[in-house]
Parts: sequence; C-alpha cells; structure tokens
Amino acid sequence: MLDISFIRDNAEAVKQNCAHRGRTIDLDALLALDETRRSRQKELDELRAERNSKSKGKPSDEDIKNMRALSERIKKMEEVQRATEEHLTALLQTVPNMTHPEVPVGKDEAENKVLREIGKKPAFSFEPKEHWELGTALGVLEFEKAAEVSGARFAYLKGDLALLEFALIHFVLSVATSKKELKKIIKKEGLDVAPRPFVPVIPPAMMRPEVMQKMGRLEPRDERYHIPSDDLYLIGSAEHTLGPLHMNETLKKEDLPIRYIGFSTAFRREAGSYGKDTKGIFRVHQFDKLEFESFTSPENGEKEQDLLVALQEHFMQKLGIPYRVVFKCTGDMGDPDYREFDIEAWLPGQGKYRETHTADYMTNYQARRLNIKIARENGEKTFAHMNDATAIAVQRTLIAIMENYQEADGRIRVPRALQPYTGKKYIEKR
Repeated sequence: MLDISFIRDNAEAVKQNCAHRGRTIDLDALLALDETRRSRQKELDELRAERNSKSKGKPSDEDIKNMRALSERIKKMEEVQRATEEHLTALLQTVPNMTHPEVPVGKDEAENKVLREIGKKPAFSFEPKEHWELGTALGVLEFEKAAEVSGARFAYLKGDLALLEFALIHFVLSVATSKKELKKIIKKEGLDVAPRPFVPVIPPAMMRPEVMQKMGRLEPRDERYHIPSDDLYLIGSAEHTLGPLHMNETLKKEDLPIRYIGFSTAFRREAGSYGKDTKGIFRVHQFDKLEFESFTSPENGEKEQDLLVALQEHFMQKLGIPYRVVFKCTGDMGDPDYREFDIEAWLPGQGKYRETHTADYMTNYQARRLNIKIARENGEKTFAHMNDATAIAVQRTLIAIMENYQEADGRIRVPRALQPYTGKKYIEKR
C-alpha cells in the first residue's frame, strides 16, 4: 500500500503509473475522501481538546450537561471517522505500487523485454515429444485415473518422477541453506549482499482473507479456492503465508536480511485458462513449489532481488536447462510489485519458452499493509522492504527436465546435479 502522503504529493505520477499498469483508479475521489478525513480529524482533535479543558476544576451542573452533549458529539464523529478511515484504507489497497524507472511500459506479456538467453538448446535426431507423452509412456504420469478421482487438471506423479521431485527439492535446499554455496554465487555474480542462508519453512497452506488482502494477493478471488465454512483460502504460493510471518513486528536491523525458503503445495483454480495447457502438468489446480521470501532494509531491497534472480539462474544452469530472463512490463506485473523478472525455460516438445520462475520486489508496499517495521540505530522506525521469488516450481521444472533430457528410446536422463539425490541416471519404464 502506498503512503497516502506520497499519493497527495505525487498525484499525477501515481495516476500515470496506474494508467501504465492498465488500472482504472479514481484517484481524485480517493484524495477527496482523504481531505474529508483530515478536515474531520482536525475538528475532532479540537473538540477533544475542548472537552479536556472543560473537565478541569469543579464543573457546574450546566458544565456537566454541556460536557455530556460534547462527548456524545465526539462519539458520533469518531464512529463516522472510523468508517471513513476504513473506506479510505479499502481504496488505498486498490492502488498498485509504483514501478521501477527501468520497467518497460507495455500492455501485456507480449511487451515484456528479454534480457538474456542462456544455454544451448538441445538438438535431437528425432521429433521431441511433449512431457505428457513421455510421462504416460514411462508410466510415471497418470491422468485418466486422476480425472476420475479429482477431475480435470490433476495428475498422479509416480515412480521415478516422484523421486525426481524430491531430488529437486533436496538440491535447491542444499544450496539455499548453505553459507558456503551462497558465498560462491555472490562472488561469481559480483553482488553486494550478505551470504546469510535461507531458513527452511513449511508454512500453512490456508490463510485468512484479511491477511491475504494485506499481502495484496487475494484478488482476483476467482483464482483462489475458498472454504466458506471456515472463511479460509488455500494459498496459491508459499509466499502468501511466508510474507505475514513477521506481521505486526518490528525487526532489528542487525538481524537483516531475514531470509526464508518455504515448501508448500499450492492451489489455483486457473479460472481464466479454459482451453490453455489442458494436457499435462504445466497448468494444474495443485502443484508444489519452493519459494523465497526475504525482509531487508530499504537500501538493500534491489540488491536482494538481484541475489534471488542469481539463485534462480544458478539452479537452471546446474540443471542444464536452457532459459531466458525476462523483464516484465507494467501491464504484466502484479499490483504489489515494483520490479519483476521471469525466467522462462526452453521446452523442446512445445518448441517455445515457458515461465518457470518469477522474482518480485515489492519495496515497502506489503510491509506497510502488514505493519512490518525495522528499528534503526538512531531509534527511528521504517517499514521493511520485501522480496519473494520462485526457488523452484516443481512440476514445471520437471517438464523442462523431461523434454530437454529425453532420449530416442523414450527414457529420460537425470541431470547430473540430481543424480546424487536419485541414485540413478535415467528415468525409465519399470
């Protein structure tokens, strides 16, 4: 959430930012409501001061009568003011974050900017197959029974493919939780960040709507699975419940950066994806992810995002998956995001790049809503800056491995980085 004083002082810039993001926000109405709130607050403060001054000394019967009337007037004004503040907060929560000056201006993903392509695309002596064909033939993906049991966009991962999922998780955690490994990556990329390891977390998979709203991730609600009996939402990513881990807390500057890597099963309805990716496990209702979440001081927020992207690239390079890094344009960014990058893996079966990772830097947009502050050495408090990023999107990374490492006989080679965790070189039919 943007600071209302910032919006007042930069109204035209905020309006332009909303336009670049394709968002229709009545900022004039918001500012008019803020003016009403401030005017009423001034009057309320004056009435309270008047009541306090009249309460001193021994009041007469007339004074008591007047004070009761004054108190009643104050009470009614407080109720109106409370409703106004709630309305203003609701409007403020619809205003997206400002964007980094270098973010490309564009309407949708077609106008994202490719920054670099890394890795050599594999050359095959045969027509490469898509992952769902490979997985079905090997007996490691089961769709028909999953459809009978759960419906469309579900799958069973079986045998060696299930083992490969756990190998991926183990591999990523072995890097993210190691100070030694982080030092190597930081040095290689020339980054100016501390090599503090990420703390592994298994967070709740359900959350209250008001907290998801504070994260700025509740909308669009038709993408979320809701449990009406308990008024809880299933999370769409581990960061949804990792971000509020320090809600209503003041962090010590010497403890920063605070870094987490959370594993969760995630749930999305895919409400707007009718007809898209109906085969396979690329776009499903249930999937597994490892997600980064970090809390930093304002001056280190961008540097932290650079580290997260470097880690994402490190994983892809170690897995030997060709990929490209994409700078997302204004119209393709989430509301809380100040700067956002995607990594897209090359999928030979589809013959195109597809998104596997996202890295989001939110500045203090989420922290302001969650009331997460930092205590500085001089005693001042400021809102923390927050980053989240995909460490590994398990199913999509499995797809990339299957399609890039397929053999002519239908087997799938296991990337060298994962062989110590699987104990085998191939996924093959048993």
